[in-house]
Amino acid sequence: MKVLFVASEAAPFIKTGGLADVMGALPKALQALGVETALVIPNYEGISEEYKSRMETVYTGTVDLSWRNQYMGVQKLVADGIPVYFIDNEYYFKREKLYGFDDDAERFAFFVKATLAMLPHIDFRPDVIHSNDWHTGMLGAYLKEDFMQDPFYQGLKNIYTIHNLKYQGVFGREIVENVLGMPLRLLYNGNIENGGNVNFMKAGMCYADYITTVSPTYAEEITYPYFGEGLEDYVALCAGKISGILNGLDDKEYDPETDQNLPVCFNGTNVFIKKPLAKEELQRELGLTVDREIPVLAMITRLVEAKGLDLFTYIMDELMEEQVQLVVVGTGDEAYANALRELAWTHPGNVSVNILFDEGLARRVYAGADLFIMPSRYEACGLSQMIAMRYGAVPVVRATGGLKDSVKNFDKYTAVDGNGLSFENFNAHELLFTIKRGLTYFADKPLWEKLVLNAMQSDNSWTRSARAYADLYDKVAGVPEPAENVSEEQVEATAEEILKAVEGTPEAEAGLQAAPQENEAEVNNITKAEPETVPAEETHSGAAEEAEPVKKKTATKKAATKKTAAKKTATKKSAAKKNVAGDAEEGAETKKVSTRKRAAKKSAAVTDAASVETPAPAEPKKRGRKPGTKIKKKDAE
Repeated sequence: MKVLFVASEAAPFIKTGGLADVMGALPKALQALGVETALVIPNYEGISEEYKSRMETVYTGTVDLSWRNQYMGVQKLVADGIPVYFIDNEYYFKREKLYGFDDDAERFAFFVKATLAMLPHIDFRPDVIHSNDWHTGMLGAYLKEDFMQDPFYQGLKNIYTIHNLKYQGVFGREIVENVLGMPLRLLYNGNIENGGNVNFMKAGMCYADYITTVSPTYAEEITYPYFGEGLEDYVALCAGKISGILNGLDDKEYDPETDQNLPVCFNGTNVFIKKPLAKEELQRELGLTVDREIPVLAMITRLVEAKGLDLFTYIMDELMEEQVQLVVVGTGDEAYANALRELAWTHPGNVSVNILFDEGLARRVYAGADLFIMPSRYEACGLSQMIAMRYGAVPVVRATGGLKDSVKNFDKYTAVDGNGLSFENFNAHELLFTIKRGLTYFADKPLWEKLVLNAMQSDNSWTRSARAYADLYDKVAGVPEPAENVSEEQVEATAEEILKAVEGTPEAEAGLQAAPQENEAEVNNITKAEPETVPAEETHSGAAEEAEPVKKKTATKKAATKKTAAKKTATKKSAAKKNVAGDAEEGAETKKVSTRKRAAKKSAAVTDAASVETPAPAEPKKRGRKPGTKIKKKDAE
């Protein structure tokens, strides 16, 4: 199985959010399971020279985009065993940031079309193309409306993953012909349209062979208007080809035992000795009062409404009445940033607000925090809560999306196996009360240590998620599941069970009583008939050997009766074995047909005997059949 991942960013090359983390970790996890993977992203200006110096050019050509004929280059390097391809065009990608330009529709339409165009020229033809988020939404449309006309592309499957439904790639309808170079019928029939505009995410869903989201709960939530962002009706229509697979965490990248950003490293065996040391170092670094007994609350987040900043700013003054310290790291809306700055000004020594993003500082905050606050309005998956648990910080989350799937609420009475604290409703005081509940656990050291260990021992690795994706690729690509081997001992045991079950039934008893009369009639017919040869298809033994000529006066009635009874017993055992073993041996299907014929004859004989008080003399039976006639298959069911 070969899978090509197509995305707008990937760690460690270029990153603005969680998508990059997924693209950096999932291909490696699948590679470890035996799936051959590769990755393609744009060759941005922001990719460091460390990686650009290792790239080699594997192909150059052009891509038609409506009336434009644009240059494309394909660079390649191998990182951690994964081939990574970079689509090169300085006009589109030599810019100071990744997104937010007026021609984003043109930039990413070029990117996905160039990705498809490069496939015949590289040494990697995928079975499945796995595209991600709105930036790659048009890939499926180009594949099935254009490139499928080339035999090289026939049979390629496309899986599309929604990482965040809020960002859909919505553009004016005028780009259909002028930029995308697509026929207007795709707008009119709704394939690439939503609300009168071109919608890249809608196109990705429409043309995908299968759709995934990054958590099971989010896959259900986006069928409702509150989470659906205007696409909830179409998501519901796609119910037959959509499911959620929870993202994982790169446990090698995020490991408090080996993290070089930490002043003190620790693991699950020494966390209660060394984590307090990391906490004290964080307090010194940020100018907070150094005291390991004061609980440190942390938020590492984008300062936007979707992350629950409305809830937090509403209760932050009331929260600071408790004996706690607060650390915030992130960037976003200036209104939230100013409110947090004011909180830090009024609570010196207890609040540190850092309106920036520094990866090293973020790691030290995870390691030094006791509670990690994440009150999101919605969260497709979320990575921060998994990192927090890995670093021994207990997450406090709203039960939505991936937060609900990854954090199980801890309760000292009913759920001592919980790995975090959660609340249901998007309500500020529910958040406050949940934080206060966490503070009571912090004061109860044995209970707190149990909760911290539960969090650190949570299985959030990519291995579990990668297995689910590997199974999905096999399903979409049509790879058959391996047949389960059935041993001879299982066949024998099941055959005996079937025989015991059959022998005690009234039908079986009636069949045994009718058998002597049937056998006697058959012997009479044999002795009266002309010498004939019985074809192999009609032999009662059901075996594969050739039938021999049956001559009159070669057997007495008594001998024939014994022989027939023995054959019936053998037939029962043979039929039982066949039902269990299936098609394990050659000729099994032929034997099943013969068995059903004999069963049909016996059933007819029993029915006749039960319905007629005085049976009429049996007509002489002729053995065999006329040449050229077909054997008619009777229904013995």
